[in-house]
Amino acid sequence: MAGDLPVGLTTAELRRSYTEQRLKLVGPAPRLAIEESFELSGRDGPIPVRFYRASSDRTLRPLLVYFHGGGWMLGSLEGYDATCRRLAAKADCGVLSVDYRLAPEWPFPAAVNDALDATRWCAAHAARLSTHPSMLAVGGDSAGGNLAAVVAQQTRNDADLRLALQVLIYAATDVSSESPSYRRHAEGYMLTAAAMRTFIGHYVPNPADRTDVRASPLLCDDLSRLPRALVISAEFDPLVDENEAYARRLADAGVPTQYRCFAGMLHPFFTLGALIDAAGEAENLVAEGLRAICHDPAVGRPTSVG
Repeated sequence: MAGDLPVGLTTAELRRSYTEQRLKLVGPAPRLAIEESFELSGRDGPIPVRFYRASSDRTLRPLLVYFHGGGWMLGSLEGYDATCRRLAAKADCGVLSVDYRLAPEWPFPAAVNDALDATRWCAAHAARLSTHPSMLAVGGDSAGGNLAAVVAQQTRNDADLRLALQVLIYAATDVSSESPSYRRHAEGYMLTAAAMRTFIGHYVPNPADRTDVRASPLLCDDLSRLPRALVISAEFDPLVDENEAYARRLADAGVPTQYRCFAGMLHPFFTLGALIDAAGEAENLVAEGLRAICHDPAVGRPTSVG
C-alpha cells in the first residue's frame, strides 16, 4: 500500500500502475536455483502461486508462505518477485508467493480462504517443496501481514500443520477501528489514512464483518499457543500503533515475540529491496528468523527426502 489512490482509474488500471511503480523501486533480484509458477486448488477455485528456492538439493529447509501487500485489492506475484527472491536467497530456504483473490471483486473472506488453503496445501505437499509440515512459516507485509496473522490463528488447532514462525510486516491487525497513529500519520507518509479507509471499504464492505477475527486478528480473545512471531513496523505509519499493540498482546499471551519498529521509516519500506539500508536490515531479520527454524528443538523433522 502506498499513498493516496489515484482518481479516475479503473481497478485494473490501478493494479497495473501499482505494480509498475513497485518494479521501479524493488532493487535487484537474485537468480535462484528453482523458480516455478503453478496453481493450487482452493475452495473458491485455482490459486496462482510462485515457488522459489535458493538451492536445488533435497535437504529439507524452511518454507515461507508469503502474502503480498496492496490493501487486499492491489499487488501481484510479479510485483513481489524481487522481494521473495531476496528472502529465499538470504535465508537459503523456500518461499511460496500466493496470488490470493483481491477485492472488490472478491471481498472478505475470499483472501483469507485462499491464504488458508495455500498454507494447508503446503503442509500436505511438503515433500514436493523439500520442506516439512513443522518447518512452515507464514508472512506478509501490510494486507499480507494481516492474512499471515489470521492464518496463524486459524491453523493453531490443525492436526497436520504446526507453524514455526509468523512474520508480520506492518500488518493491518484491526480494521474495525482507527488507532491514534491514524491521526498522527494521516497524510504525508506514503500510506495515508484515507487510502486505508478505501482499502478496508473495498475488502470488508459490511462494517459488521470488521470485528470478525479473520479480518481483525487483534480482536481475538486468546492469542496463546500461536507460533513464534517477528513483528516489524515503521515509525511513520498509520498502522504502527496496532502493530505494537499486537506484538504486546502476543508477548503477554506467552508467544515468543520479537518486535522491531524501524525509526524514520514509512509504510512500504520493506519492499524497497537493496535501495535503502533499513530494507536490507529488515530482510536480514526475516532471514534470521527463518534460518532459526532449523535449530529449533521443538521442530521435529527428517533432514532430507528422496
